[in-house]
Amino acid sequence: MTERTPDAIDAIVAQWQRERPDLELEAMAILGRLGRLYQLGERAIEAVFTAHGLGRGEFDVLAALRRAGEPFELNPSVLADTLMLSRAGMTSRLDRLESAGLVRRVADANDRRAVRVALTAAGRERIDTVVAAHTANETRLLAGLSATDRRELDRIARILLRSMEEQG
Repeated sequence: MTERTPDAIDAIVAQWQRERPDLELEAMAILGRLGRLYQLGERAIEAVFTAHGLGRGEFDVLAALRRAGEPFELNPSVLADTLMLSRAGMTSRLDRLESAGLVRRVADANDRRAVRVALTAAGRERIDTVVAAHTANETRLLAGLSATDRRELDRIARILLRSMEEQG
């Protein structure tokens, strides 16, 4: 398939062009393709997490703790803020991960009233395995692009992301 081979988005845009020739449809085509890419990519990414007994949310918690570096622990509020979750949402994720033996709650050495969330040895082993599979999967998903195309796509995505974030 080449970059000019018609796809399902082209069919939708052609229908709109026929029915509403007054509309500017370039953005619809681009955002439609981005949406479809997201759907397909998300499905493939979720499959890796599921194969390792995790959901996206559990992966995100384990990954945040692993990225924090030694001693692989964070305050639950910081973790929730990092993952843009409510405190209640974070609590339920932590409960599931703690039940699975992948994290533990430990007393904060600096504040006896506070707790921290720490990766267990099993949690660290699991996230190290899953993140390796995840990054290999993401690389596979982009294998249809040359190295130059990947760099260009990243450049354009950065510009678009910044622009959309500024728009609110």
